[in-house]
Amino acid sequence: MAKLTKQIVDAAEPKAKAYFIWDSSLLGFACRIHPTGKRVYYVDYRNPHGGRRRMTIGPHGKLTTEEARKLALQTLGDAVKGEDRALERATRRRALTVRELCDQYMEAAEKGLIFGKGRRPKKPITIAQDRARIHRHIAPLLGRKLVKDLTKADVARFIRDVTIGKTATVERTKPRGKAVVTGGAGTATRAANFLGAILAYALNEGIVETNVCHGVARKADEKRTRRMVFDEYSAFGLALREAEQAGETWQAVAGARLLALTGLRLGEVVKLRWPEVDERGGCFRLEDTKEGRSTRPVGRRAFELLATLPRIDGCPYVLPAVRGAGPFIGLKHAFRRLAKRAGLAGVTPHTLRHSFASVAGDLDYSEPTIAAMLGHAAGSVTGRYIHHLDSVLIAAASRVAARVDAAMRGESGEVVPFAVSLR
Repeated sequence: MAKLTKQIVDAAEPKAKAYFIWDSSLLGFACRIHPTGKRVYYVDYRNPHGGRRRMTIGPHGKLTTEEARKLALQTLGDAVKGEDRALERATRRRALTVRELCDQYMEAAEKGLIFGKGRRPKKPITIAQDRARIHRHIAPLLGRKLVKDLTKADVARFIRDVTIGKTATVERTKPRGKAVVTGGAGTATRAANFLGAILAYALNEGIVETNVCHGVARKADEKRTRRMVFDEYSAFGLALREAEQAGETWQAVAGARLLALTGLRLGEVVKLRWPEVDERGGCFRLEDTKEGRSTRPVGRRAFELLATLPRIDGCPYVLPAVRGAGPFIGLKHAFRRLAKRAGLAGVTPHTLRHSFASVAGDLDYSEPTIAAMLGHAAGSVTGRYIHHLDSVLIAAASRVAARVDAAMRGESGEVVPFAVSLR
């Protein structure tokens, strides 16, 4: 026995059977080393009736050794006072509802304790989406059910009910706004995946022993393969010019053009700030994207467009709000109007992103090059320390943007065969 330290716990070798390393400085405090390499802190104590209790404190990594020791000391102190932490925890677990579990999960997420993509704390927009899924789907269908009683059949029923639209509704979101909540297989799959994440959190916290979402059949999220063909680009470009003449806000028209010429995500265009625009470097140095910080090669046509846009004193956004000091958040709705004017069914901002990649593919650029232009995690320029882009990438982005711009003007540009539209 020795005093437990991070060095000792990290150096402990997994064996065929789990074993404990007991702390010499605090009687009852230990770390259990599992065959899988997982390390979990425990505390042993005697309850007021003289019975022995063993309570899980938490996994190593989530807790430091010293944090676990302090929690063990608190538990031992409560036992001296006649309290039984393990019994209290078990009682709470037996009475915990799915709604209460969701509240615990969201509280942890808001404190930065729940990690999303890239092992980073969830962003505010993701937390808002999570809350919406709880409020609109999980809570109405499963909220009152006890977590301990949740079964795979309940999850399968939940997926079926969301799919057939049992939770569909229209909600008022602000004085003049509304949210249309629909069902469908995609919505059900995403809601079930999120429920699985909540139960994974419960599993790590020792609230449940199994995640009942595992193994429940659900429809795979379909990849969106819709792309623009030459005639559609031409119609879209014409619609932009007509909308501009008809009095559409310049932010909407410029934002739609940027989406087409850069392959950026909608949110990246909305939040784009002038300090992130590096014309000399031929790129945008985005501070906050789905993949974290991201450096994107940008074509000459996009910089020519940016040169025509007004800059508002005191506002850093490329697309400033029509009223107020924030960004132009109306781009999503404006894009729908523009697509409708162009007569393009099923075209979304993501369609332009996919189409940008498809044009790059038509021009015979490799998948790694396309990934770099789009800012995918697999791309070579998404690293935090990239300062200078490969000139080949910048040239590729310029060539793709020029091809898209020519198509929106109704010009053939380079002779490049457009693939058949995937609908």
